[in-house]
Amino acid sequence: MHEDVERCVRAVQSKDARFDGWFFVAVITTGIYCRPSCPVVPPKPENMRFYPSAAAAQLAGFRACKRCRPDASPGSPQWNERADLVARAMRLIADGVVDRDGVPGLAARLGYSIRQIQRQLLAELGAGPLALARAQRAQTARLLIETSSLPMSDLAFAAGFATVRAFNDTVREVFALTPTELRARAARRQAPVASGSLVLRLPFRAPLCPDNLFGHLAATAVPGVEEWRDGAYRRTLRLPHGYGVAALRPLPDHIECRLVLTELRDLATAIARCRWLLDLDADPVAVDELLRSDPVLAPLVDKNPGRRVPRTVDAPELAVRAVLGQQVSTQAACTHAGRLVAAYGDPVNDAGGGLTHLFPDTAALASLDPASLAVPQARRTTLTSLVSALTTGEIDLSPASDWQQARAQLARLPGFGPWTIETIAMRALGDPDAFVAADLGVRRAARNLNLPVSAPGLTRHAAAWRPWRAYAVQYLWASGDHPINRLPA
Repeated sequence: MHEDVERCVRAVQSKDARFDGWFFVAVITTGIYCRPSCPVVPPKPENMRFYPSAAAAQLAGFRACKRCRPDASPGSPQWNERADLVARAMRLIADGVVDRDGVPGLAARLGYSIRQIQRQLLAELGAGPLALARAQRAQTARLLIETSSLPMSDLAFAAGFATVRAFNDTVREVFALTPTELRARAARRQAPVASGSLVLRLPFRAPLCPDNLFGHLAATAVPGVEEWRDGAYRRTLRLPHGYGVAALRPLPDHIECRLVLTELRDLATAIARCRWLLDLDADPVAVDELLRSDPVLAPLVDKNPGRRVPRTVDAPELAVRAVLGQQVSTQAACTHAGRLVAAYGDPVNDAGGGLTHLFPDTAALASLDPASLAVPQARRTTLTSLVSALTTGEIDLSPASDWQQARAQLARLPGFGPWTIETIAMRALGDPDAFVAADLGVRRAARNLNLPVSAPGLTRHAAAWRPWRAYAVQYLWASGDHPINRLPA
């Protein structure tokens, strides 16, 4: 979009927040780059330059605006909507792969050469993987500076910098302030919390309907791993260097995110996974505009626009839970998952609530005794086959996965039909066009709305909803009376 100069100029002049994260505007007379909705007086069009990423603007020598804080804008929805190489690379970079494994590790995960990845990222985003990761480290550093009392030397390494000098130089270059000055500015707005405990604001594009998003997560919460407490959804997080507990509370203009981490190095990854869980980088205006074109869906969209797809923080966990949820009630699925957690999950300490375990990883589940599962023999075989395929790498459900290839890999396992595969595609892989045509709730909604009830007939009708059929599912589910559709009391 950044190449459509006329459209970008109009967005900046109208301060249109819908385009925050889609592109960044830099001003050659001030050396500053902003988000399109920056509240300052728009510059003259001839002084504007447009960039597809914050990293590209930084590489061009511009520093972040202190007023609109463009580095904290919602992420581009493109990385949620697409499954090509660039989108997969961006999801991995957001998850911290470059900081942990370097560019060679990124290339290995994607199955491409370093040169191919560098070339494609430069062509589309104006910056390579190192620059994109550096921009993310700068954002993480700012969050730690402003929300923790951690000493700067410790903070530098927690943010992913190799040296304190690199940390100081990057912060000064990107924000035109030293780390000490950034902390002093933040101290005038709020007091820092204890080390290891952070309170953050997660931005999103309006509108956002929290009812089904948080209602679904709360209604399907696994005991010990998830809970709804004091108006917030809380859950444990398995992270690269330790574990964390996230508390996510919906507020009118942002999501309040309270994080307790055993390793602050995991901050960027924890934030990325919480954003992915809540689908916060979606473009609800584009989604709802297309779905409104169907007269059947239009009243549902108009009633509560901005529905998101409730996802997961861990794709293998969601896949296991999808198998346990086959042909049983929501409550029964939670009970089965809770038993797995109690038997194989790693214990955690949660001083702020009632969480007790991490959901067991595939290595732990590889040792489970199928006979201990109170499910039919066929489902035991399905679960053990899935765990084995995930453990050996036969199936890839990571941010680097190809959505169609993952579907084909799952379909080769015993007991994996369209409902299970599309549920995983929708909530674990994040495919916005995943469609659970055979889902009982979807079929009930179809019947009540006089839509085709059979899976083939409904799939044909839903062709007009592409590429947003996963969002159409949320509106169909919301037409019924089920706890997943409403915030807990």
